[in-house]
Amino acid sequence: MTEAFTTRIDGGDVAVLTFDLPGRSMNVLDEAGIQSLSTQVEAALTNDAVKGIVITSGKPDMGGGVDLNMLAEIRLKAEAAGGNPAEALFGFVMALHGVYRRIETGGKPVAVATPGTALGGVFELLLAGHRRFAADNPKAKLGLPEVMVGVFPGAGGTTRLVRMLGLLGAAPLLLEGKLLDPKKAKANLIIDEIVPADELVQKAIDWARAATPADAVKPWDAKGFKFPGGAPYTPQGMPNFLGGAAMTHGKTAGVMPQVNAMLSAIYEGAMVPMDAALRIEARWFTHVLMDPRSSAMIRSLFINKQAIEKGANRPAGVPDMKTKKLGVLGAGMMGAGVAYVSANAGIEVVLIDRDQAAADKGKATIAGLLEESVGKKRMTKEAAEAVLARVTATPDYAALKGCDFVIEAVFEDPKIKAEATQKAEAHLAPDAIFATNTSTLPISGLARASRDARNFIGVHFFSPVHKMNLVEIIKGKETGDAAVAKALDYVRQIRKTPIVVNDARFFYANRCIIPYLNEGIRMVAEGVEPALIDNAAKNAGMPVGPLQLTDETSLELGLKIATATRTAMGAAYPESPADDVLEELAGKRGRLGRKSKSGFYVYDEAGKRQGIWPELRQIWPPAADQPAAAEVTNRLLLIQALEAVRALEEGVLTDIREGDVGAIMGWGFAPWSGGPFSWLDLMGAKKAVALCDELTAKFGDRFAAPKILRELAAKGESFYGRFAPQEKAAA
Repeated sequence: MTEAFTTRIDGGDVAVLTFDLPGRSMNVLDEAGIQSLSTQVEAALTNDAVKGIVITSGKPDMGGGVDLNMLAEIRLKAEAAGGNPAEALFGFVMALHGVYRRIETGGKPVAVATPGTALGGVFELLLAGHRRFAADNPKAKLGLPEVMVGVFPGAGGTTRLVRMLGLLGAAPLLLEGKLLDPKKAKANLIIDEIVPADELVQKAIDWARAATPADAVKPWDAKGFKFPGGAPYTPQGMPNFLGGAAMTHGKTAGVMPQVNAMLSAIYEGAMVPMDAALRIEARWFTHVLMDPRSSAMIRSLFINKQAIEKGANRPAGVPDMKTKKLGVLGAGMMGAGVAYVSANAGIEVVLIDRDQAAADKGKATIAGLLEESVGKKRMTKEAAEAVLARVTATPDYAALKGCDFVIEAVFEDPKIKAEATQKAEAHLAPDAIFATNTSTLPISGLARASRDARNFIGVHFFSPVHKMNLVEIIKGKETGDAAVAKALDYVRQIRKTPIVVNDARFFYANRCIIPYLNEGIRMVAEGVEPALIDNAAKNAGMPVGPLQLTDETSLELGLKIATATRTAMGAAYPESPADDVLEELAGKRGRLGRKSKSGFYVYDEAGKRQGIWPELRQIWPPAADQPAAAEVTNRLLLIQALEAVRALEEGVLTDIREGDVGAIMGWGFAPWSGGPFSWLDLMGAKKAVALCDELTAKFGDRFAAPKILRELAAKGESFYGRFAPQEKAAA
């Protein structure tokens, strides 16, 4: 078996350990890899001829961290064997701590040299080194993103980073999962030296060879070490720890188990020596791994997301369909955003609008986004110029000749979209794929304007395009496999996450988010205190309350959607008090939302929210008896989850993994829950049905439990137990 780490002795006195996991494009630490590292480190430390050690990578990047799939397998194996899964996980984590502590305390200087990205457990290996080198690679990312997927840095990163930087310095990397390029990492005292890529290993070897015994001692192992910024029990440190806990709770509402556990590990670990602190970290890390909420987050935001991005639902047998030349119809904010992310991914783009001035305005929007990136030092001026040069802005549809993929992003009007479709297809090859960007219009209807409905598909970008990572791909009734593969491959090219759904009114994301907005607005009409509505949502883990979100997306848009839906559905349209509220505010009073600096909230001239509009409580006076916050929370979360279940039941959604990932990434459904299906599983189907029955009796049939949910409750099953495609787990 080929080792993950191999050793060569440079000049007879420096051991160079190279991390190069066989068969993987990116290094990850699995059980075999950790054992390999331990063996190679021990051999170097016990070799009397070796004066120092260098650890580096044989790949362009150092590595992507510890394999979370492996952690799940350790737990499952222990459970299957009748053992204690917590004990098995704790033992594994402590073994990894043992390897990293051996690097720190082995008595020989250890340099870690990363040629590129180093994340998670591999970044924690970097922190264990006595000297940290990074290649001058602006594309490299260094950091600890674990908190974003339901865990926290558990291979010593939490304990080491706060001892290096203090709580305030470490907070952005630990509590926000912030990633740094090498220069920023050096400025933050995480990297010691940045060197040219071709000199990386040699510079590290030179340092290891010349290092003194004092260089092989970490600060926290030296006599007289003081915690940066002060330990929790000191007058200097106490305000930092109290303030940090308060600010974190304000951002997370206390619903993120991994954040709470990390804060505990930091606080408790800061009051004891290093080895005891690592043991505390390992205990809290194990606690998080055993928490069902964290398991749900890991499953959705790591395992499922990874599987989707690797093409779990890509049509089989369709060859590579990467986009070479893209046409974008419509140079407004949406079209310009699509053009920007595409050109930034190296794709040649033709940006079309009604006249040259409109097309140029779209290109100017792209230039502005690039200037912002240059200003924030995310890219060089030369790189920005190269991206902009890939965009051709013109009103001439003939410029689309040679485009293998076209995305139409014109006004949400079927006639305008049909005209743009036909103008574009007149210049496209027969096998070119045409996509319409729409959030509400049925794809099968729009496809009637196309010369070949098999090559016509829907794509729904979320705004702003350059910040939102989810793209909803919608199959029309006649959409073929080539079009689906093309759209999936394109979304992967622009480094976003795709979900594939079938055609139906509002598709998946909007059909779930609109009921959330309407439920919040309906509560206003019922006399529920507006502040209670939005705060209950945020305390449940939603990033934005329904009233605030309605202001952000515009009350006018909500009124238009309601009007259009009523027209389309006729007598079948479910009348709602929410429509009356929108009509009163947007239709009669001109309170259109944040864009007009007036909606449910009051805004200052800069567009900053100042509080609930006082007159709102005069038009719809809050009732004397307010509902419990738990009831408001249940209504707001359940109304979304039930719509997700109905989408599955109706065949709009075909994979619950996409339902959970899409919900979190598309509109921020309580990330701690793992998504709507995971939330229902955490609650249990029987309890969920009981809640549905309770709310149905009190508020109406919109809370009626779908047939699938009742079946699961009756059989004692779960959504993931019945519907998860286990054979398609991320590889």
